Amino acid sequence: MEILLKNLDLKNQIYTECFYSITYYLLLITHYSAFIIHLPAINKLNFKQMKTTENILIIDLEATCWNDRPPRGQESEIIEIGVCLMDAETGKISKNEGILVKPKYSKVSPFCTELTSITQQMLDDDGILLEDALDILRAEYDSENLTWASYGNYDLNMLQNQARRFNVDYPLGDDHINVKTLFGELHPTIRKSVGMARALGELNLKLEGTHHRGVDDAKNIAKILHWCLKQY
Repeated sequence: MEILLKNLDLKNQIYTECFYSITYYLLLITHYSAFIIHLPAINKLNFKQMKTTENILIIDLEATCWNDRPPRGQESEIIEIGVCLMDAETGKISKNEGILVKPKYSKVSPFCTELTSITQQMLDDDGILLEDALDILRAEYDSENLTWASYGNYDLNMLQNQARRFNVDYPLGDDHINVKTLFGELHPTIRKSVGMARALGELNLKLEGTHHRGVDDAKNIAKILHWCLKQY
């Protein structure tokens, strides 16, 4: 009888340990399943917490370029700041222009003209100093206080580098949206970084104006960004 009771106690102990083990693993699975299921919601929450203003400033830069290395004594410089203001809710563009900038240490090459349609004569006639162009962003677009966006990080890096190079104040705030990366994360089939023209095509949107003209591409980027914002 004593042996029987000991065996019964052992079985009860085994059953109890099995019960707690199974319960533990079920709780573990439930916990991580919930975490995985709610990942998109977490991403959405992070995006909503990012400082976005009612209007978003879209910037697209064009710069002097060559089909090979720059000629001796020349360097890549901003020659156009394409800009537009987009209503984050409706996608409506309220303001749009291309600010032409005179380069100091370079000339527009035939390759650059073929790519952008910008000529040296255009800059000689209508271009302004970079410092004055950046003042326009502050005065007319409230650039230091708005969330701003560009297609990739080139524009952000170029503006920072040029501000340092010419010892002028950086004109933008810290809240920047990389539309190229955002589109790759949100599109259901692309899931990678693609060029602006390809992104428009995937969304069945028409490329407006001249590709590689900042004044036009700023509006094209706005279309892609507005699609991205509607996914949240």
